[in-house]
Amino acid sequence: MKNIVIFGAPGSGKGTQSDLLVKKYGFKHISTGDVLRAEIKQGSELGNTAKSFIDKGQLIPDELMIDILAATYDALCPCEGVIFDGFPRTIPQAEALKKMLAERQTGVCGMLELDVPEEMLMERLINRGKTSGRADDNAETIKKRLDVYHNQTTPLIEWYEKEGLRHKVKGFGSLEEINDALCAVIDTL
Repeated sequence: MKNIVIFGAPGSGKGTQSDLLVKKYGFKHISTGDVLRAEIKQGSELGNTAKSFIDKGQLIPDELMIDILAATYDALCPCEGVIFDGFPRTIPQAEALKKMLAERQTGVCGMLELDVPEEMLMERLINRGKTSGRADDNAETIKKRLDVYHNQTTPLIEWYEKEGLRHKVKGFGSLEEINDALCAVIDTL
């Protein structure tokens, strides 16, 4: 079983590439963003709590995310593998994921980092906001999200590097070029 973390800034293409990898390899896909948006749409207590953080461009508290993640993972498995999209975002979350997977006699086999220049991220997210209607895809919130990413999430790159799991992939170009680069890494895991 291949558990893979797909990693990158907001707008780096994690969701799009995850969908392509799911089709090719038969993996399951856990997008914390999709899970949270579904909870928000349902108006659940979790969704309302999550919405208050998301609307401010902040990260969801770790305890909340770990509980959601474990339940979602258990509902999907056994399977060929799982792509974690949007989680972990902090070192404590990475450590919690490692522990949660170890309790299930498995682990992360690779972290795929989609590397995209910030100007390109801003452009992608603003364009996505125009077509998707997502409230968090506006210039002010995007800037906050990228600041949060750089301040809180970037240390994960070093953490996964030390774990021997980091694989950096150019996250711009055609969808096919990016996907081919990701598949080349996955095939070696």
